[in-house]
Amino acid sequence: MEKIEHKMVAVNGLNMHIAELGQGPTILFIHGFPELWYSWRHQMVYLAERGYRAVAPDLRGYGDTTGAPINDPSKFSIFHLVGDVVALLEAIAPNEDKVFVVAHDWGAFIAWHLCLFRPDKVKALVNLSVHYHPRNSNMNPIEGLKALYGEDYYICRFQVQGDIEAEFAPIGAKSVLKKMLTYRDPAPFYFPKGKGLEAIADAPIALSMWLSEEELDYYASKFEQTGFTGALNYYRALSINSELTAPWTGAEVKVPTKFIVGEFDLVYHMRGAKDYIHNGGFKKYVPLLEEVVVLEGAAHFVNQERPDEISKHIYDFIQKF
Repeated sequence: MEKIEHKMVAVNGLNMHIAELGQGPTILFIHGFPELWYSWRHQMVYLAERGYRAVAPDLRGYGDTTGAPINDPSKFSIFHLVGDVVALLEAIAPNEDKVFVVAHDWGAFIAWHLCLFRPDKVKALVNLSVHYHPRNSNMNPIEGLKALYGEDYYICRFQVQGDIEAEFAPIGAKSVLKKMLTYRDPAPFYFPKGKGLEAIADAPIALSMWLSEEELDYYASKFEQTGFTGALNYYRALSINSELTAPWTGAEVKVPTKFIVGEFDLVYHMRGAKDYIHNGGFKKYVPLLEEVVVLEGAAHFVNQERPDEISKHIYDFIQKF
């Protein structure tokens, strides 16, 4: 880990922190919620040792990246997020027409849209956890989630600025992150109002051994520094995204893709997800989808929980190109 280099890059109005290791074709790693570049620490080392240049940023509103207007969720739209990535690629890989992209959770959402908007930038994609969701022109996404899961569903609870932050504050960043990062229940994730994290059971010690105290402290130190608002704004921009992406209704993602999900990932267990992923819907919208891997026994944070397996899956796929 000590060989990983850190630098700041001027990107789309931000000062973006990136971690970098290795030389060769660039692989851009995009993290999710509530994560950081650090989520890819294992994969960066593995791929750098095999002849690739691994680059992982802290996204807008996260970690050591600064300059995002965190009090304005509209500045966290998918166009801002993809714009950040395109500008980053122009800054760090000006001589590469296309790069490999590996992403997880919210990073996967960004990567799907990067491939939708700018397929010319991506050689091949490995996405983890979050499958491609085609735009629903008939329903606001937040209203749809409320109808399915109710007001206490985590994405619905995240909508009001300052609300969930106020509940997190007395608990502390470290306790919040430990609950989230070790969550393994495939059932819907709820934050009942006024109960904070009490409604979420602690993960059994044996199931969270992949997250050491030192690693948790690193995450906590960064979220204590930034707070959670920037990260939560991604969820607050979901309705804006739905409006702005209307021109891409029915569009396909045409980039060679491998998709990996944990058997107990809560996204994999969302209503209709398995049928969509395995019975033709996913392939319809991602026609160059080459492989779907379901990791037995794994949960949401597969890249950290099963680092060696994920690293090998990435390597086996990208070396074809």
